[in-house]
Formats: sequence, C-alpha cells, structure tokens
Amino acid sequence: SDMALRSKNAQQVWKSTTFAQRRRVLRTLQKYVVSHVDEICLLCAKDSGKTQVDALLGEILTTCEKIRTLLHHGETWLERSPREVNPMMMHKTAYVEYVPLGVLGIIAPWNYPFHNMLNHVLSGIFSGNGVVTKCSEHTSWSSMYFHNICRAALEENGFDPDLVQLCTGMAETGKALVECPHIDKIFFTGSPNVGRHVMKGAAPFLKPVVLELGGKDAMVFCDDVKLKEVIPWAMRGCFQNCGQNCCGVERLFVYESIAKDFINGIKDKVATLRQGCPLGDDVDCGAMVMDQQCDLIQALVDDAVAKGAIVHCGGKRNTTTAGQFYQPTLLSGVTSEMRIWKEEVFGPIMCVVVVPGDNDDVCVNMVNDCPFGLGSSVYSASKSRALAIGSQFNTGMFTANDFGVNYLIQSLPFGGVKESGFGRFAGPEGLRSCCLERSMVIDRIPGVKTTIPGAIDYPMNTTQGMGFGKGLVELFYGDTLWGKVKAIVNLIRHG
Repeated sequence: SDMALRSKNAQQVWKSTTFAQRRRVLRTLQKYVVSHVDEICLLCAKDSGKTQVDALLGEILTTCEKIRTLLHHGETWLERSPREVNPMMMHKTAYVEYVPLGVLGIIAPWNYPFHNMLNHVLSGIFSGNGVVTKCSEHTSWSSMYFHNICRAALEENGFDPDLVQLCTGMAETGKALVECPHIDKIFFTGSPNVGRHVMKGAAPFLKPVVLELGGKDAMVFCDDVKLKEVIPWAMRGCFQNCGQNCCGVERLFVYESIAKDFINGIKDKVATLRQGCPLGDDVDCGAMVMDQQCDLIQALVDDAVAKGAIVHCGGKRNTTTAGQFYQPTLLSGVTSEMRIWKEEVFGPIMCVVVVPGDNDDVCVNMVNDCPFGLGSSVYSASKSRALAIGSQFNTGMFTANDFGVNYLIQSLPFGGVKESGFGRFAGPEGLRSCCLERSMVIDRIPGVKTTIPGAIDYPMNTTQGMGFGKGLVELFYGDTLWGKVKAIVNLIRHG
C-alpha cells in the first residue's frame, strides 16, 4: 500500500506531462538498452536459465520494438477520437478522450524477466500512469536491476522515480497488490488457475483486470510445404526459451502424407540439440526456471506414452549436467485422449499430431479442440489456403507462413480467448486499456445550446409531451417525406 501511495503521489504530477516529455524518458531507456545488450542478456541467462541468444530475441528485440512503436505512434493512439453525431445533435461535437487511470498493478511472470519488467511499465508511464510491479519470486534478482533502469531513466530526465515501484514476494504479495485501494487496474500474466484467483481478488472492488494466461499454440504444416523450409520453424517454435513461451508451439499438426518424412527429417535435429548452462560453451537449450516444471512435464510425457505416444528422443530429465534441465523431446502419435493434448506443457517438447487424409476441415476441428486460444500459424505453399484454414481457428492471433511475429509487430494487440484469458496489451487497444475511455460532448456552434422544450419540461402535459415526442421520432427516423412534413407540424403545434 505504501508503494502504491508513493506511485500515486508521483502520478499526480506525471499525468500532466507532455508526450514530448514522456518520449524523452523512453528514449533514455532505449539508449541504455541498446548500449547494454550483452549485460542484459547475461543477467537474463543467469536468472532464468535461457540462452543468451534466446534473451536477445525474446527480451531485447521485443522491448526495443515496443519502445520504438510507442515513440512513433503512442501519441496518435491516445489522441482524442472524434465521433459522428446524429442529425438531432448536429449542434454538438462528440469525441472520446483517453485519460490515465492512475496507478496500474502488474503481476509479471518469470519466463522473460527483462521484457516482462518493462512491458507494462512502458505502456503505463507513456499513457500517464504510475506503475507498481510484482515480479516473479523466481526472477527477483534480475528484476531489481531492470527496475532500477526504469527509475534511473525517470530521474535522469527530472521526474520522480517513485512513479514506478517494484515489490517482491510470494502469493501474498500479489494478493495485496490486487486488493490495494490505490491500484486502479491489474495486468496479470500467468496460469489460468492463478488468473482465476486474481479475478476473485479484484471482484469485491470491481477492479478491472487484463489476463494473459498462456496458450497451447498450434503450428500446422500442410501437405504442400517443403520440409527443408519448415523444419527450422518447428525447431524455433518448440524450443525457443526451452519451450517456456506463452505463444510457443505446443501442438505441431503435420498432414498425413508428409508426417513420416517430417519425423525422419527432424528427429536427429532434436536429438542433437546441445543443452547445458548458458553461461559457458555454446548451447541450444538452457534450463527450466522452476524445478517442479520438470516434474509436470514428465507426468505429461509419461501419460502420453502410456496411452500410445512414441518418444523418438528425450522424454526425461537431463542428468548429464547439474541443474533444472529437461531433455529436448520429440513426441509423436499424440491424440486427444492424452493430457498433453490440452494441458500447457511450457517445456522443450515437440508434440507431433498427424492430420488424417490431409483434410483441412479435420485440421481446423483438431486445432480448435483445445481449452486455450492464444496464437496459431499455418504453413502452406498457397497463402490463400493458409489464410482460409487459419481464419477458422478460435485464437486471438494467427500468422500465415511465419511464427511469433505478431508480438514483434507492436501495432497489433496481443491476447487470446478461452483459457488464454481476455483483454489486450500492445497496439492501440493495449495502450488505451491503460486509460479511462471518457465520452465527451460539447457545443459546436457558439451561442447555440440545448434547451428543454416546454412540451417535455416539468410539470408535464401528457398530450403535449407525447405529441412532441412522436414528432421527433417521425422527423428523424420516419422514411417518407410526407411523414416528416407532418412531424414538423406536430412539433410546432405541441412545442
């Protein structure tokens, strides 16, 4: 509560800053990030176990692009939005303005500690808000450093660094943030189960929440693809950040006629991925952030194998090196009866599902048979075919012949449906979600204003009031010229 109050006090001044002043702070941040890439990637690798290349791709690139997008488009997205008025209100001007909410409460996950720290801070302060972030207890060490970068950028430009606050701790800390009276909106990224607790905690206060709850994204390879071209996408989609991605590929749908060749072509690539500490020699896959995640992955793989799935490589903890490592795994023969079909894995598992008969309609039904709905992608030699298939997916995002670029295009909103949550961040929709959308109406013509006609003023005369009201309805909504003429006569007579 004390942190939120400090942020709230600083926000009273910050909300009146110009966009030019806010851009200055963001440029300071951008300059620091660009000049400290190696240092930031190393910190991410130390605290979350990812490779430094994965850190560059998932932490640095996405953050820099978010800053660039806000610098170029943020002010335009928050400008007054003019709205049409109807003939009855032709003497009025109507618009929507986007007003800072106050203080945003952020509950950030552990998979990308740098980006998750800055993501909502960037949109929050650019839209005029204060921000209090509860970082994951699993990445508190690096989060403290990244938080201080934000405070330093504010201070460097003459603003109160108390605008942004960081709290660490376990579930009780998150609960306190949700229930804090000085927090005006909650942005949560995490599991569906914890997301429900966040909603429950916010409900007594009618506090709005945005929930990004992960996914089980599908990548589809149609029968007309060239395997040599798509295999690298399957590898990156499944094993980026050791599979610990909200929009990572957890279900790989391969059309039946190419499935055998695909498995034969990718098996050795998965089996020869180098895994180990990302601070030493070159490695392709790092560690799991949480040790208990290895147990969950093992349970899902064991269940799948017991029900007929085939492990081509991997399928168990990596005991050749000390730490929280799970072997990169290729699993085929996955069916809807298995837990791994519908439960989020969040690990280095490539699950191959065969689409029988190379049938597009069957593929759509299989993809949609899932409680999650975040992202998806379809690869085909025909762009129109890929789009026709993907447009039927019940997901918040779709990409044709590419993977993961939705989030690198920061003008697009990011979010999903079903168990993947609701609300959006990024894009104009995400930036405006940090604001109160306030509807405004003012007089357009000097000296011309609305008055209450005597026919509907108190005390009312029912005959006059009804006659006048029906005249208005006929004049503005009737469909004949003669009816409108009679309506004018009625308005004169009863007015």
